[in-house]
Amino acid sequence: MKNASRFKLRRVCQLVLCAALLPLAAHAEVDALVREALALAEAGQGRAAYDLLEPQEVKRAGDPDFDTVFGIAANQVGEHARAVMALERVMLVQPRNGRARAELGRAMFGVGDARSARTLLAQAKQDGAPAEVAATIDTFLRAIERAEADGQSGWRGYVEGTVGSDSNVSAGPANGNVAVPQFGGQVIALNPNAVKQDATLFGLGAGINGRYVIDSRLSLIGGANANLRHHPGDSVFNNYQLAVNGGVAYRSNKDEFTAVLTHDDYSQNGNSLRVQDGLIAEWTNRRAQTSQYGAYLQYSRLHYPGASVRDVNRTVVGGSYAQQLGDKAVGFAGIYLGREQATTAGNDFQGHKLTGFRLGGQMDVAADWTGFAGLTYEHRGYNGVNPLFNVVRNDNQSTLSLGANWNGLKDWRISPQISYTRVKSNIVINDYERTQIFVTARRAF
Repeated sequence: MKNASRFKLRRVCQLVLCAALLPLAAHAEVDALVREALALAEAGQGRAAYDLLEPQEVKRAGDPDFDTVFGIAANQVGEHARAVMALERVMLVQPRNGRARAELGRAMFGVGDARSARTLLAQAKQDGAPAEVAATIDTFLRAIERAEADGQSGWRGYVEGTVGSDSNVSAGPANGNVAVPQFGGQVIALNPNAVKQDATLFGLGAGINGRYVIDSRLSLIGGANANLRHHPGDSVFNNYQLAVNGGVAYRSNKDEFTAVLTHDDYSQNGNSLRVQDGLIAEWTNRRAQTSQYGAYLQYSRLHYPGASVRDVNRTVVGGSYAQQLGDKAVGFAGIYLGREQATTAGNDFQGHKLTGFRLGGQMDVAADWTGFAGLTYEHRGYNGVNPLFNVVRNDNQSTLSLGANWNGLKDWRISPQISYTRVKSNIVINDYERTQIFVTARRAF
């Protein structure tokens, strides 16, 4: 998930916050106000701590205990500029205050000064941070390096392999005998390849994504991905997919705008079945410390070689929201709506209107293990009467996915996963269920 890596950085920030390099509560001179605010901050109630101290800042500025806790609270609520001022006052009178130094590193990163953040955190480690805190700082430093890399020209790639099983590789109904109203209710036998079939799955994939930075705000972006799926004993369902994209990205403070052209070619058993060309425009806002939201517009043309009567123009608009949940979890949600319109006159029944939502999240569950779950739902209401079944088609599709990622080896990720899809349709040949179980090993470079 793209959003998950950014929240990893924020969780690390929280860990640095909670690492008590110099436990302030142990100092006899710390008064009740500061002790109360520190307790609130370390209980995750940064807003309450900030609101408690902020009215006293003018009077108490220069008191290193007050300024340290005020800087901690300001970091928690995203007031990084205020945190910088308070924590710099601390460093003037307590240059060995490791807690204040680590918090100042976090605040510097929050205002966009990654170089100073790196220097301060490295110094906090050198000043004798406990082993567990030093490990946390190391993780934060690596996150800063990744964030800096995002602002530079470069590229990233991956290769992966997948093995698993598919209970319904054809996405077909369980019953191969169907009564067709257009034929007077006559029962016909479907092609065996259109009926539910289980299969073993082997897959190979590779991809590359790059960014060329023109200036601090404007970049060219692009990528390509290829996937091959092989089903021993059911070669008719072997498929290959190639997707490429290219466009521009523009950053302004915490907002990013992207616009990319896309091309996607899906082939099955050596024959091109679907070609999709389009444009995706997206806006993402990362102004909040523990959340982000955005919106997108997709427009594309779906062409079916050899069956052009199925061609449609597709438009989708949607929004998304992601939220950090404590120190170890991230949740996300999205909604969207759109439509597909047939490009051939008299084939309105090929198009439909669609609405849907996505829910999901991930959580650190053990050392090197992250669990994830997702639920998607989509309703499709078609535009005209199906000529074979004499009804207006309606589909309701739900998919539940559960899995985990293991990141115990550098640059490797092992992901076992199971997903269940249920499509309820008032046209029997479009009504089906499907379970896929697989394990993917990915190597990034």
